Amino acid sequence: MKSEKKSSTSAEDSFGLFSDESHMRAALRLAERAAAEGEVPVGAVAVKDGAVIAKAWNQVEMLKDATAHAEILVLTAAANAIGDWRMDGVTVFVTKEPCAMCAGAMVNARVERVVYGLADPRCGACGSALDVTGFKGMLHNVAVRGGVLEPECKALMQEFFRKARVRGAKTAKPEKGNSTAEEEGKGKR
Repeated sequence: MKSEKKSSTSAEDSFGLFSDESHMRAALRLAERAAAEGEVPVGAVAVKDGAVIAKAWNQVEMLKDATAHAEILVLTAAANAIGDWRMDGVTVFVTKEPCAMCAGAMVNARVERVVYGLADPRCGACGSALDVTGFKGMLHNVAVRGGVLEPECKALMQEFFRKARVRGAKTAKPEKGNSTAEEEGKGKR
């Protein structure tokens, strides 16, 4: 398993207690929870002064809310934890590169840094498809680090969608003209 190492000078980081990788592992555990609940497996952790202040995972399907991405939910929980909407000194760790909505929320909340695992070349807004977090006209820019534990994040995402395709194939209705007589008789009364 290969991961990018951050150079550090603090004793805590030299032992890996508060490293980007350890916080990303916490986010991965939350992404696994999302997958177990039938959600796209994205997990997020907000950290301030080395301590986890909020955790969240995707809950779009459960809440029937298109905005219930892990990043949005973790920002709300972090704001409640620190008693302010301003995320000064907060780093958000998330297993997949944030979309435009989530990256924009991080800019508006003044998140100091976002660390993500899996890049999203199609919709990622932290530099892959768009650069919302570093757009020069914004009042705030968010520092970005990508690729932390990317193989693990990618494997989780791929496994989730592989299983979804298998489930879809098992429950898919036969195309018209390819069904059996018994299936065609159902519903005709």
